[in-house]
Amino acid sequence: MIKRPVLFLLASCLLFNVASAQKFSSKKKGNLIGFGFNVVDFKTPAEIKATSLGDVLKQNDWKSFNNKDVGISLMYWKGLTNNIDFSARYNGLFTSNANDNIKRTGDAYSNEFEGALHAKALSDDHLFNPFLTAGLGIGNYGSKWGGYAPLGLGVQANLMSSAYLFLQAHYRLSFSKSNLKNNLFYSFGVADNLSKPKDAPVLKEVPIPIVEPKDTDGDGVVDTEDACPDVAGLASLKGCPDGDGDGIADKDDKCPDVAGVAKYNGCPVPDTDGDGVNDEEDKCPSVPGLARYNGCPIPDTDGDGVNDEEDKCPSVPGIAANNGCPEIKKEVVAKVQKAAGQIFFATGKDVLLKKSHIQLNEVVKLLEEDPTLKLDIAGHTDDVGAEDFNQVLSEKRANAVRNYIVGKGISEDRITASGYGEAQPIADNKTAAGRAKNRRVELELRNW
Repeated sequence: MIKRPVLFLLASCLLFNVASAQKFSSKKKGNLIGFGFNVVDFKTPAEIKATSLGDVLKQNDWKSFNNKDVGISLMYWKGLTNNIDFSARYNGLFTSNANDNIKRTGDAYSNEFEGALHAKALSDDHLFNPFLTAGLGIGNYGSKWGGYAPLGLGVQANLMSSAYLFLQAHYRLSFSKSNLKNNLFYSFGVADNLSKPKDAPVLKEVPIPIVEPKDTDGDGVVDTEDACPDVAGLASLKGCPDGDGDGIADKDDKCPDVAGVAKYNGCPVPDTDGDGVNDEEDKCPSVPGLARYNGCPIPDTDGDGVNDEEDKCPSVPGIAANNGCPEIKKEVVAKVQKAAGQIFFATGKDVLLKKSHIQLNEVVKLLEEDPTLKLDIAGHTDDVGAEDFNQVLSEKRANAVRNYIVGKGISEDRITASGYGEAQPIADNKTAAGRAKNRRVELELRNW
C-alpha cells in the first residue's frame, strides 16, 4: 500500500533537487533531512547459518526478491569533518521474518532506530563518493526488542551541494539472535540540504590601465628583465646574444667565436699536449699519445724500447732486431746453421738421407734445452725440371725435416715448414756449383 507513495516522493525529491542544483559549495555537508526505501533479507543469512558477511559471500546463495521484506526510512545526516559523516535514521519495516516468535499472520510492522558514522574516501566537493559505515541500532520485532550493528558500505552522489543521493548495503549483526536474526539491509535514499549554499558575492570589475613594457633592442625581452637591453639576444640568456651558440652569453664567454663549455668560461676543453685527446679524457695530458690509449703513448711494458704493439715479447725485455724478444745466443744460431748445411735427400725425392740425422739430432737437443725456441723450416730447389714439380718437392722436403724433428718429441706447434721451389735462388743455376747451393733447406730459430 505504501510502496507507490514512497517511490513517488523519492522521485519528486530527486527531480526538485536536480532542477535547483548549484555548484559544489563546501567540502563538508551541512544538515540534511531525507527519506529512504529499504529492502531487508533475513532468509539468505539464516538458511546458510551465516555468522558473518564472509559466510554469505562464500556461500553465494542469494534468495530472490520475493523472499525479502521492504520498508521506509526517515534520515538525518550531518558532516562532522571533510571525511566523516554522522547519520541518524528511523526505519519502518514490514516483516514477519525477523525472528521465529512473531505469531501474526501477514506482515508485521517493526520500528528501528539507529545511529552510524560514515568514513568517506573523498571530501564532499565530488560528484560520487564511496564510504564505509559502522553503527548501532535497536528495534522491536513483534513483542521483542533486539539490538544490532549495521556494518557495510555505500556511495553518495552530490547534486551540487543542494541534495544527496545515498545507496547503501549493510550486514546487520544481531546482538540477540532469539529476538532478531542476522540480516542483509539495502537502502536507497535522498536527502535535502536544510541550509542552502549562498551565492558568492559579485565582485565589481575595476579596469586596470595597461602599460606597455619597454623593449629597447626589440628582442622580445623587456628592459626590466634584459641583461643586455641595448643588444638583441635570446630570451633563454636574459636577452643577451650568443655568437658561437654554446649556450653562454657573449658577455660571459672568453671564447665568443668558438663553441665551448661553461667550465672553461665558454672556451673548448683544452688539449695541452696537442694529441687530439682533450685534457678531461687524456690520462697523459702533458705527453702526446693516442686516443686508444686514453691520450697516452703506446706502452712499453718491459721497457726494452720496443712498444707493446710491435713487441713480440711485451713482458720480457729484448732487442729491436729480434722484435722485442731476448737475443738468441750466437753459438746456438751457429749450430742450427751448421745443421742446415748437412741436410741431404735422395735425388729428385723428399726422402731424408741418414747422414742428415746427426745434425738434426743436435737441433732437437737445442729445442729440448730451451722451450722458448721455435723453428722455421724453408725448402728450396734449383731450376732443373718443371716449376710446379719443384714447388711441390720443396714443400715435401721441408715437411720431411719437420716430421723428423716432431718424431723426436718436439711439439709440432713449435715447428713450421714452407716450400718456395725455385723462386729464391742464392746462386747462379747455370753452373753445377750454383745449382747445388740452391738445392737447400734453411733453418731459422725464433723465440716469439
